[in-house]
Amino acid sequence: MLKENLIQIYATSFADNWERPALTDYVGRNTMTYGDLARHIAMTHLLFKGAGIKKGDKIALLGKNTIQWVTVYMATITYGAVIVPVLQEFNYLDAIHIINHSDSRMLFVSDSIWEHLEFDKMPALVAAISLDSRKLLGEHPANNRAVEKTLESLPRLFRKKYEKGFHRADINYTILPPDSLAEINYTSGTTGFSKGVMLTLNNLCGNVVFGLGQKLHFRGSRALSFLPLAHAYGCAFDMLTPLAAGSHITLLGKLPTPKLLLKALGEVKPNLVLCVPLILEKIYKKQLQPIINKDSMKVMMRTPVLKNVVFKKIREKLIEAFGGEFEQVIAGGAPLNPEVEAFLKKIGFPFTVGFGMTECGPLISYTPWREFIVGSAGRTLPGFMESKIDSPDGEHIPGEICVRGENVMKGYYKNPDATAAVLDADGWLHTGDMGTRTPDGTIFIKGRCKTMILTATGQNIYPEEIEAKLNNLPYVNESLVVERGRGLTALVYPDYEAMDRAGLTSVDMDAIMDKNLAELNKQVAAYERVDRIQLVPNEFEKTPKKSIKRFLYY
Repeated sequence: MLKENLIQIYATSFADNWERPALTDYVGRNTMTYGDLARHIAMTHLLFKGAGIKKGDKIALLGKNTIQWVTVYMATITYGAVIVPVLQEFNYLDAIHIINHSDSRMLFVSDSIWEHLEFDKMPALVAAISLDSRKLLGEHPANNRAVEKTLESLPRLFRKKYEKGFHRADINYTILPPDSLAEINYTSGTTGFSKGVMLTLNNLCGNVVFGLGQKLHFRGSRALSFLPLAHAYGCAFDMLTPLAAGSHITLLGKLPTPKLLLKALGEVKPNLVLCVPLILEKIYKKQLQPIINKDSMKVMMRTPVLKNVVFKKIREKLIEAFGGEFEQVIAGGAPLNPEVEAFLKKIGFPFTVGFGMTECGPLISYTPWREFIVGSAGRTLPGFMESKIDSPDGEHIPGEICVRGENVMKGYYKNPDATAAVLDADGWLHTGDMGTRTPDGTIFIKGRCKTMILTATGQNIYPEEIEAKLNNLPYVNESLVVERGRGLTALVYPDYEAMDRAGLTSVDMDAIMDKNLAELNKQVAAYERVDRIQLVPNEFEKTPKKSIKRFLYY
């Protein structure tokens, strides 16, 4: 266990940074200082008490990234209750299932989402409260209007308790043992079933203390939160770590379209940018590839001096697009396309790739960008996590990546069988990812265990590696490589937007994809060659965090 206590970290941070800006809603531009945040947390604690919420009770939270969302999350864990963040992209029936399965006693929800939920179908809830207005949306009759009465009298109760006003010295949080349950975070179900990951205070603290030690955020730094805070990646490093450091977080609160995101990055100028690989891949494919594929540019890049000038201009343009004042861009949540990664490294763009999973809240490995090795997923967190490869020679022969340490979950909520399937008796978490590992703990991921294809000749094929190459070819939006019979088939969803710009129709696609197939098979090993490309009319169905639900296409 860590010597640091997560709740004490926040009590200290809120007091030390009292007058500093903590949170700003990008939409509406409302700003809350650390002192304001502490006051709103104290008021929410009074609401919990009046509603009969006890230590260890579950509080469900469903909505977009806003000041209110952050306040409820922080109020819950500092009260000693358990937060259940629900991705707003979940299907409404799935959201109801999660609220019920988690035994949540209270729900905070955005009005736009509440319209699609039915209070009667969530019988364990004492009450549902609006994130937008803090008004009561529903209360169980057996509760005798306790929540309604508390909400009505909350300002008076607050004034009575803090007669001289609320000050730094009034911050008084429940300090629970570090192995206490703090959060149940439901995975987004790439394998068809969503499981409730039980994260302790120590699990979250491991991520926060590591982030602080690496100075990912620091007092007065700026953060732009556009990843879902209900997902472990955004939660740990766009909210929990910045609030512990005394940073100023701007919450985008809207779908991060390229236009909106670039505008917000330019205005906020964050000191750290967290993103998923898809953002970097789209910038590369839509903006950079057309430039570097021009004949004039190819000629220039044959001359070392001119090539360096071109790379410098591209790097400067990219840095400016991300706000111009960041230390590095950290890509996580999925592997980064190797071609994109190699190009960004070549031009000297300050980026790195981390590896994590919800079950580790989320971080497993990370390397600062100056030390980052292309193709890797960073180094296993020294002092926090350890890793091994389930293979006779983990440095050269891929095997399942196993990890243990401060960040590893307690288990899956009410699911001992699923817990036993991934957590062994020695505390090793079997990640389900295949890869290799160097002696210093640097991890190289090959693909998922469940997607690996074993050929008749004994060769291991990792479809993700083939897909990464195929996705860089003309007019391919996304792809999925599957085993059909004795060979491989690539399912491709075409880039219809690019086709329209080029004046192409579906009639032209057969010839284009034949060329792509020939080019792809030049780039892969003989045993990885794809027999055919099959076009699909719609985007692949995805989880809320935008991973393809592969199991639907086997």
